[in-house]
Amino acid sequence: MLDVKFYDALSRLQLRVNHKSNRNMTGSRKSVQKGQSAEFSDFREYMPGDDLRRLDWNVYARLDKLYVREYMEEKEAVVSVLVDTSASMDYGEKSKAELAKELAAVTGFLALNNLDRLALYDMKAMGRGLSVGGGRNAFPQVLNWLEHLEFDGQTDMLSAVRKMPFRGPGVTVMISDFLHPDMLSGETGAYEKVLQYLSFCRQRPVVLHTMAAEELHVTLEGTLNLIDAEDGSRLRLTVDSQAVKHYERILGRFLERMKKGCGTAGGAYVLCDTSRDKNQLVFQDLRVIYDI
Repeated sequence: MLDVKFYDALSRLQLRVNHKSNRNMTGSRKSVQKGQSAEFSDFREYMPGDDLRRLDWNVYARLDKLYVREYMEEKEAVVSVLVDTSASMDYGEKSKAELAKELAAVTGFLALNNLDRLALYDMKAMGRGLSVGGGRNAFPQVLNWLEHLEFDGQTDMLSAVRKMPFRGPGVTVMISDFLHPDMLSGETGAYEKVLQYLSFCRQRPVVLHTMAAEELHVTLEGTLNLIDAEDGSRLRLTVDSQAVKHYERILGRFLERMKKGCGTAGGAYVLCDTSRDKNQLVFQDLRVIYDI
C-alpha cells in the first residue's frame, strides 16, 4: 500500500458531501439539526426550558422580545466505498485490482480522518462488508480488510448497490472498470440506473473508473485469441491499425458516457489509469472529489 508520508499529505484533504448529515453521531460535517457547536446558525423565539445563556440581549433591546441563538451541530457523514472484485479487475502489468485497493484506502482514510463513518463493500459479497468509525485509529482495520479481497468471478453492480443499507445522505464511491455487458447497454443501462438509485437515496456518487494502461493504449497487433477473464468465452481477432482506431472510438464514447452520466447525477467522475503516477492521480486528478 501507500507510505506514511503519503497519508500525512492526504490528511489535509476532505471528501465533498452534497447533503447535510442527519445522523446522531458527533463528527465534522454540518448537520440539519441544531446544537452546541461554535458556528452560529439562526435566531428563534425563546421557549420555556431553553438555556438562558443563549438569550441574545441585543435583540431583546431592539425588539422587546426574547430570542435565543441557535448553532449548527456537527455530525458524521457516511462514506460508502464499493470495490469491484470481478476477475476483469485482476488485469494489467500494473494491476487494476491493486490500484482499486489503493483508491479504496485513500477514500477510507479521508473518511476516517474527518471523523466520518466508513462502510466498505466487496461487490461480490455485500453481506460481508466493514463498517468503522472513530477516526484514523481505525484505519489499520481498513488496510487489513482490503488486503484480503479476492478478485475473481463476476459482479452485479446494480444488485450490489440496492443491497446497501443507506442511513441518510452521504457519499458513495464506486471503484470499478465497469467492463460489464449490461453497464452501458441501451439508452439507460445499468450504469445510469445505479446513478439514479444513488441520487434517490441522497448519495453523492463518486466514480473512480479504474482502467489498465493496456486497455487505454492498445499496443497489441496480429491475429490473437482473446479469452474473457470472467466467463471464459473466446474471440479470435486480427488487430491492425483500423481495428485499433475503431476500438479507440468505441472507448472514447464509453468514457464520455460514464463522465456525462456521473455529472448529471451531481457526482464526480475520475478516470484512473494504472500507469499514472500515484501522487499525480490522488493529489491532482482526484481534486474534483475533495473540498478544497
